[in-house]
Amino acid sequence: MKIPRTAEERQVSTDIPDVSGISIGILGGTGDQGKGLARRFALAGHTVLIGSRSAERAQEAAASIGGPVRGADNSTVAAEADVVIVAIPWEGHRSTLESLRTELTGKIVVDCVNPLGFDKQGAFALQVEEGSAAQQAAEVLPGSRVVAAFHHVSAVLLLDPEVAEIDLDVLVLGDDREATDTVQALAGRIPGVRGVYGGRLRNAHQIEGLTANLISINRRYKAHAGLRVTDV
Repeated sequence: MKIPRTAEERQVSTDIPDVSGISIGILGGTGDQGKGLARRFALAGHTVLIGSRSAERAQEAAASIGGPVRGADNSTVAAEADVVIVAIPWEGHRSTLESLRTELTGKIVVDCVNPLGFDKQGAFALQVEEGSAAQQAAEVLPGSRVVAAFHHVSAVLLLDPEVAEIDLDVLVLGDDREATDTVQALAGRIPGVRGVYGGRLRNAHQIEGLTANLISINRRYKAHAGLRVTDV
């Protein structure tokens, strides 16, 4: 069997679903990462719902982005969006998801939370009882289709209006093939970004922890480093 090598051959050989009509909710959308993802997906033509514990804060964040973006409380966003991205601080991860279990049942939930600690030596990965933030989400949300993705996308680049394309591969992990295909396709809606399947959800801890290494790279080289996977 011939292995596709050119970009055109690879695109033809991959069945990428049409996700253009999907609405995207972002829990924790008032933070830089959430707002950055909201901005890029809105520019791609998606309806985006920014969620927060405070509907007023969410509405203010949505107004700062403009376009097809609106803000509401987390419960409303979780109930109304087709796909929900979790971009909340690690400290509130479990409690927030537990409070939204009903609203998130049956939905693709994309966890991009990185459990990290910081000390005088810099960032380091925290130990998570379930293995990773994504696995914790899967345990808390047994009725949802949990996918891990968008861990290494620079919020600075996402928010920068001078950056038209982002040079990055988004590693997508999960146990549901249709769900990971959908998230890969959503990643590709951001110019310059490509979604690449990265394995089962049980390996998400490696992806989350790698963020600490990227933070060290960025500090040393004053950069906004990302990842590219070769020969795929």
